[in-house]
Amino acid sequence: MGGYLTVGAVAAVVTFLFTFVMRWVAPRIGAVAMPGRGVHTKPVLSLGGGAMFVGFLAAFLVASQIPQFHEMFANNNEALGILLAAAVMFVVGAIDDLREVSPPAKLAGQVLSGSILSLLGVTMLYFRVPFASYEYVVLSSDLAPLVTVLTVVVLANAINLIDGLDGLAAGVVLIAGAAIFLYADRLFKAGLLEGSNTAPLVAAITVGICAGFLPHNFNPARIIMGDAGAMFLGLLMAITTITIGGRTTDPFSGQTYFYFAPLLIPLVILGVPIVDTAFAFVRRVVRRQHFAERDREHLHHRLMRMGHGPRRVVVILWLWTALLSAVVLLPTFTDRGNTLVVPAVIALGLLLYIYFHPGVRSARQEAAMAALEAAEHDERVVELDARRRRRASG
Repeated sequence: MGGYLTVGAVAAVVTFLFTFVMRWVAPRIGAVAMPGRGVHTKPVLSLGGGAMFVGFLAAFLVASQIPQFHEMFANNNEALGILLAAAVMFVVGAIDDLREVSPPAKLAGQVLSGSILSLLGVTMLYFRVPFASYEYVVLSSDLAPLVTVLTVVVLANAINLIDGLDGLAAGVVLIAGAAIFLYADRLFKAGLLEGSNTAPLVAAITVGICAGFLPHNFNPARIIMGDAGAMFLGLLMAITTITIGGRTTDPFSGQTYFYFAPLLIPLVILGVPIVDTAFAFVRRVVRRQHFAERDREHLHHRLMRMGHGPRRVVVILWLWTALLSAVVLLPTFTDRGNTLVVPAVIALGLLLYIYFHPGVRSARQEAAMAALEAAEHDERVVELDARRRRRASG
């Protein structure tokens, strides 16, 4: 555990310090997000993902020198694949932050990043099928790269879509990364993950870079991560999902409801961005819109229209991610399914809070009062205009 703490701390400190550098560099190279791309009403510095990428590189370099991680780097092309795929994803996102890239070009970059992972060995070997008579399917050499690339594309876009409020994506990924690290570490101690598996290391680094960036990014943000950071984080989450879910064939104790984990567990932990992406896809199909077309129907937009402020929305979605993580982690640590009752009760309380918080009611009342005042104002204008006409005719 000591090595993971060291690597995570390096990622956090380097990211935190280098974000100051990016805050100085961003306006000088035109990395500024203009109003209209998010909820910001004023221009805000972008390309904070540059600090994340530097933090990742520093932590990865330190990890390569720690004996605890020697097996992950020795005679293993996967480490090189992770570095190259991360570099490609970051560059594609950075170009989009500086000069907007067309959706097909951005998708091509994501596919290239996922293809590099697959070519250098970071690929799914097994795919679990829920509620089937067989527990898992061994992926063929033709199908494995496709599943790997699809995982990268889906999660890169999922994290990118939820990056609409200050601190939202960084906080969600931090919580999800911590949960995935705990689960991967649990599998490793149970002998179900090989020592060369990079999932715990990537998860620890992800937590570190999010922790280092979040102080700069929480509302009001001094800088946002941009596509460079959001797609990069999505790639890291995809790597952990691939190397945990696609590498373990043995059932894990405590999986009463999730016997086809570990593939499902990382996906459930990332439930907030994945559900938001699924809703966005269905919404655009129904409306016959292009998937890359922006709208204001994402989860955070809906919560804000209900009367929640930006900070409260972020905290609510953080809590949902934590609850989803608890739901899938508690059985693996307790070997009992009834522990799900506690998170379920908390989830119900959070749901009630979302819908019945006084702030929601007051926001609705304010909207109604504003509409009433506008109607009264219109009536007064009409009455005054009628009086002027009567005086003019008299």
